Amino acid sequence: MAQAAAGGPELGRRLGTGDAVVVGMSSMLGAGIFAAFAPAAAAAGAGLLVALALAAVVAACNATSSASLAVQHPSSGGTYLFGRRQLGPWWGYVAGWGFVVGKTASCAAMALTAAAYAVPGPWQRPVAALAVVALAALGYRGTTRTARAARLLLVVVLLALALVVASALVGPPAGAAPGTLLALGDGGWRGVLQAAGLLFFAFAGYARVTTLAEEVRAPERTIPRAVLLSLAAVLVIYAVVAVAALAVLGPGSLASAAAPLEAVVAAGPWPAGGVVVRVGAVAACLGAILALLAGISRTALAMAREGDLPRWFAAVHPRHQVPHRAEVAVAALVAGAVLLGDLREVIGFSSFGVLVYYLVANLSALTQTREHRLAPRAVGVLGAAGCGVLALSLPLASVVSGVGVLAAGVLLRLVVRRRVATP
Repeated sequence: MAQAAAGGPELGRRLGTGDAVVVGMSSMLGAGIFAAFAPAAAAAGAGLLVALALAAVVAACNATSSASLAVQHPSSGGTYLFGRRQLGPWWGYVAGWGFVVGKTASCAAMALTAAAYAVPGPWQRPVAALAVVALAALGYRGTTRTARAARLLLVVVLLALALVVASALVGPPAGAAPGTLLALGDGGWRGVLQAAGLLFFAFAGYARVTTLAEEVRAPERTIPRAVLLSLAAVLVIYAVVAVAALAVLGPGSLASAAAPLEAVVAAGPWPAGGVVVRVGAVAACLGAILALLAGISRTALAMAREGDLPRWFAAVHPRHQVPHRAEVAVAALVAGAVLLGDLREVIGFSSFGVLVYYLVANLSALTQTREHRLAPRAVGVLGAAGCGVLALSLPLASVVSGVGVLAAGVLLRLVVRRRVATP
């Protein structure tokens, strides 16, 4: 079997451009579009669309930098790998630790959200844990099965979002007037920046494509296409849905809605269609978890290959060609978090960790030579600056908890590296 750069067995290259686009879109059209609009509207008010545009600009810069790096380094690990090779081991570790911890918590939150839409209260935690186990078992069978399941879930989500938009078009507008949709809102630029940081949570799924770089065919061509295509498609969908939600509910009602997109349909001519939206929300959460489990386990695989996690996690299944031990471990952590704690309020924390992750990606891209860059260095500069500004604009509790978790990770690595000789 072929060997990876760090000496471990390689994963199988089985995904084409269409598969990679589906993985990226299913990650971005996860719980974010059903949940992120409410806290973002609370921060930005009528400036929600301005915040969405800012988040999209930063995401586009990050996507370009990530694609450029993934073409040069087509192995599993995403920015953890890029940071190590372009900036040094500590930079890569900070990115990888932030990704693994933040996204593991996000998986648990999405599982609980899906269960909350699907079953009564007493059964929510067991059902959420079972859903995680089932999705992990599917991913264990190989990336092609993951992509097929993600495609099916994506279709369900798109149908639900189409119903939301159609309901807004047919029903009488009762929320924001068209002339106020590009206003800054009562919170001013501070509120807009905070909302952009929260909305970034929903755009971050294109990273799944780069973490699967070792499993796509012709990565130098497939990765840039898949990243940019999935981001462009999702941006259009987000913009249309945001306009529909603001037009029907207005920023005040949108900010206070527990299920904002279901509330849009309930206010329209087909209130019974709320059931479809609930099904779409469940499918979105499951699709995002499926893609996230794959991304987290591949990052854990890369960290294990480099000795930042136990090398036991670097094993690749001889038949399915997936990091099966890492996948089982990640699924167990997520299932445990689902059973032991309520992690639904993690959007701010997840956004902080992801913004740090992409800050490292942009800084790594700035060190690439001309022949490896897909865009001018100015894109990386704008992306890095945007990540820093949005991260510091998040709610104070999110910033403090994010810094604390990153500091704990640094201390953990210091302890581990003192005990285990660096390979």
